[in-house]
Parts: sequence; structure tokens; C-alpha cells
Amino acid sequence: MSIRSDEFVRVGFDEILYLSGKDGIIGIVKTGVGQWFIETEEEEIALFTEADDLFVASGFGTDEQIIKGIRCMLYLVRDVGSPLIVLPKDHPASGRLKIVVSAGARTTIHCDITPGTHPEQDVLCGGGEFDGMQITGVAGGVQLHNINPGKIDIRTSKI
Repeated sequence: MSIRSDEFVRVGFDEILYLSGKDGIIGIVKTGVGQWFIETEEEEIALFTEADDLFVASGFGTDEQIIKGIRCMLYLVRDVGSPLIVLPKDHPASGRLKIVVSAGARTTIHCDITPGTHPEQDVLCGGGEFDGMQITGVAGGVQLHNINPGKIDIRTSKI
């Protein structure tokens, strides 16, 4: 199903929302109330979330392997409690990352930032069709803003 410019999508705690574009896929789940850790080179940051906050995973590619990877990554972070890792800006691994994750009430997708290098959890690297899109957790679902209409498909599935 295609989405419009600004749209509310119903998403429960036991569901994952996929946004699919030409070059990438974004997966979104509710965080639930919790405490998560962000690991940087210098420090460990504790992040506290509310019931409607989100984990947003951006995958670079559109094949089944990326879809499974996004699902696995969101499971590892939310259900297993794996920390979010932030690499230094010049780290050689950032160019090899296939999936990156952010957490919080709102995430803005940018296509011109280096994957995995932003400790601020309100920005996330993504493909060009997602550039500038804002994803906000709201009661009962997700609010999508600044969508590139006609270029992104949407679906939900059980986790």
C-alpha cells in the first residue's frame, strides 16, 4: 500500500511497520517504557523511553536479507537489550553498516549523514527517498511527515 504526504499508521507493540523504497527499507517498532544504553567512544548514555516512543531501523538495500536483518536488529535492541553503538565519524566500519537504529519519540531521516555516527537519537541515516521524513511515535501508532508520495510503500506484520 502506498502512503500519502502526512499519514497516521496504526502499529501495536507486537507489530513492525516497514516502509519500503527503491534503495532502502525502514522498520519501526514501539519501544515501550524502558531504559536503553547508547555506547560512544567516550561515554555510556542512558536513554529512557515512554510507551509510544519508537525504535527506527534503516536498512541499505531492499532484499529479503535486509528485511530479516531489520527485524533481527530491532529484536536485539528492544527484546534482548543490546546497546545502540555510535561509531566515531572517521571509523572504517561506518561504510560497511547495512542497518542503523535510532530510539526516541521522533526520528528524522537524512541521506547525507554518515551511518552509525550520531549519538543524537533524533536523526538517522537513510536512503534518498526517505530524506527529510519525520517519524513520530503517537498513541496507537506512528505519524509520518514529509513523505515522498508515490515512492514509498508500507506494510505491517507481527514481530
